[in-house]
Amino acid sequence: MSIFDFLIYLFIASICGGIGQSIGGFKIGSGGCLISAGVGFVGAILGKWIAMELDLPLLWTIEISGKPFPVIWSIIGAALLTAVLGMVFKSRKDK
Repeated sequence: MSIFDFLIYLFIASICGGIGQSIGGFKIGSGGCLISAGVGFVGAILGKWIAMELDLPLLWTIEISGKPFPVIWSIIGAALLTAVLGMVFKSRKDK
């Protein structure tokens, strides 16, 4: 993987992570684009795992260097991740 491929992954993951955070309703930290990229990458792993376990198709994948990046499942995974983290961290503040 070249540096250009990594930057494309980072860009796509940032967009997916930002959309997932918006859907999930909880903003993780104040890191901006880097946090969104991290959430997007973790969301892609989580979403792809969920899709494989439930035997669902990978929707709207983008291939970079022959490796698929599942955009829709990344957004769904990021939304689930932020929703769960939002429930955990909001409940800690209430105590």
